[in-house]
Amino acid sequence: MKAFHFFIIFCFGTQIAYSQFIDNFSAGLESTMTYYADDDKIINPGDTDFRSNTYLRFNYFNNEFSANIQLESYIEEALLGYSPVFNEKIGLSLFSLAYKKKNFSIEAGYFFDQFSEGLSYRSWEDRQLGLNNALLGANLSYQFKSLRLSGFAGKQKNGFDLSDGTLMGLNGFLNLTKKLDLDFSIVSRFQEFESDNPDFSEFTNLYSLKGIYTSGSFYSHLEYIHKGNDALVELGNVFDSRLFTGNALSLNLGYFKSGFGIDGTFRRLENMAFYTDREAYGNIYNELIVNYIPALTKQHNVGLSNIYVYQAQAQLSFLSGGKSGEIGQQIDAYYKFSKQKRFLTKYQTVLAINYSSWFGLKASYDLENRRYSSEFLAYGEQYYSDLNFEIKNQWSVNWKTRLLWINQYYNKSSVEGNGGKVNTNIIAMDSYLTVGSRNELRIQGEHLWTKDDAKNWAGGLIEYSFLQKFSIYASDLYNYGNDIDAERIHYYNAGATYRKGKTRFSLNYGRQRGGLICIGGVCRFVPKSNGLTFGMNLYL
Repeated sequence: MKAFHFFIIFCFGTQIAYSQFIDNFSAGLESTMTYYADDDKIINPGDTDFRSNTYLRFNYFNNEFSANIQLESYIEEALLGYSPVFNEKIGLSLFSLAYKKKNFSIEAGYFFDQFSEGLSYRSWEDRQLGLNNALLGANLSYQFKSLRLSGFAGKQKNGFDLSDGTLMGLNGFLNLTKKLDLDFSIVSRFQEFESDNPDFSEFTNLYSLKGIYTSGSFYSHLEYIHKGNDALVELGNVFDSRLFTGNALSLNLGYFKSGFGIDGTFRRLENMAFYTDREAYGNIYNELIVNYIPALTKQHNVGLSNIYVYQAQAQLSFLSGGKSGEIGQQIDAYYKFSKQKRFLTKYQTVLAINYSSWFGLKASYDLENRRYSSEFLAYGEQYYSDLNFEIKNQWSVNWKTRLLWINQYYNKSSVEGNGGKVNTNIIAMDSYLTVGSRNELRIQGEHLWTKDDAKNWAGGLIEYSFLQKFSIYASDLYNYGNDIDAERIHYYNAGATYRKGKTRFSLNYGRQRGGLICIGGVCRFVPKSNGLTFGMNLYL
């Protein structure tokens, strides 16, 4: 009888433990598989027809403890546009163990973190960009009354390998008053390097100080970063006899109240590109990058607006005439009409305007000796500008529209190295019609006018979503104005998606327009391609 009781207790306890484990356990599978095909307009730029990116992640949480592990597979190679460090590889990508209680936390293994807005340090993952710069090491934080301190040390992830350099950092956040906060940090890279230059140091440090002020509907922050001596790197060559400092200045002001908001940012960057491996400087895959420097421009969701897309110019280079950074600003404002102040329609109207303009630093360059001198707040050659106006109208219970106008200037020669200067105007119109209670039809038309570069484009999209789970779509971007007949290409796409909760399946076939894909102001280059793509996201 005792044995029977013990058996019952054992089974019951095991069931409870298993149930508790399942409650604290989660898993996710994300996979994108593409079969690339040739057609009469686009030739497959790779040697492999089938490619896939797959991520499998497990997470476990139990009171103060948490753990995670991530496996990745790139078979037969990574998708086009991703770094070749992933090609034909499968294995363990991330793992970590963390403990957090009250005011203290510690994490060992691979971890993600950032200081302030990330201008001095940010480690993060974005699978669409092929970016994962987690650190392998330890990360600690402690909260003491109004002061929070955090620090880390580790080597940076690069595919399935690690950086040659080691990264260390310390950050403090101090709440001075209800309205004023102070953020300060130091980030240091150590990388061994043999040099005959007595002034060369294997350490490069970033020091940052930021003040944050908020009062009612007003907010602001001012941040300054000083970058210590760093060697000049060009085309993978380290010039240890040429040492340069860098700096960043960022000012953000904003005000909002019911129905109205305005936000403005000024930023100056000089020689602020920073990597855990000096020789990774300027690589097109954002590998081993330490800091987060997004382009401060509006991130449009209209296809033609992303043909001439700007990337932040933080690097120092003496190639192609020389450049040392950027200076510029962005302002964003919106106004939502109330029911008492109707405009165009009795339902709802929202107006939004955005303007950004970016320039190179005004500087003189000695290209032969690789020396330069810059003026602190002087504007040099213009790189980019974007003025856009948007109006959203709710015409009835079932119908709403969006009209968008964009004027862009893009100095392709300065940003990309060649191509001249491009002026464009873009108009896009979206119409959303609700059908029944669970279905929606979206129709979009857009057009880009320019006398420069590849000339005029036209585009369109039709999408139907039904039962809040399924959607089907067809789209096309057509460079009908190109002077070269072979480049007058229809970039057509058609596909379907199924969503339920966190589960998602998608299938699409079509052409990829070559160029930059950008998320949050950070971009990666993709070549022209044509293929069939299947994607899935499964979460437990």
